[in-house]
Amino acid sequence: MAINRGKQFEGIVKQSIQRLTNVSIDRLYDSTNGFKGIAGICDFIVYKYPYQLYLECKSIHGNTFPLSNITQTQYTGMLLKSYIKGVYAGVIIWFVDKDVTLYIPISIIQKLKDIGSRSIRYDITEPNIIIVKGVKKRIFYDYNMIDFFKEVFKDGTGYKEKD
Repeated sequence: MAINRGKQFEGIVKQSIQRLTNVSIDRLYDSTNGFKGIAGICDFIVYKYPYQLYLECKSIHGNTFPLSNITQTQYTGMLLKSYIKGVYAGVIIWFVDKDVTLYIPISIIQKLKDIGSRSIRYDITEPNIIIVKGVKKRIFYDYNMIDFFKEVFKDGTGYKEKD
């Protein structure tokens, strides 16, 4: 059975984060479609003193990402977490066909939903949306998470890659 490309993308994001020192990343249990009432708010919880990041990874073909691809449980859960001082939450979206990976804070998704948007385009320009930079291999990217965290937390001190 072939491995889902979305799951491979999650694995690459996790590996990219694991290369950093003094960063903890935990993968939350992911049941199939809320099987037996289990529903997680995100894929990963990342901690780098003094910040915590709730992170959901999504991949999509085409030039738009439907906001409906974020479940109500994910949306509500991450939004509530983002109200806590030092806690961030958002979605990393890989637009496969466009070779673009974006980090969208949950607060931006809330703003888009509030104005009636149903999707996010790959070329959206909005303050606080971060282009996740990386080097493309054949299909996937090797992401530079040092720069990513500097942008997300606006404080990049202490980020080093493991030897």
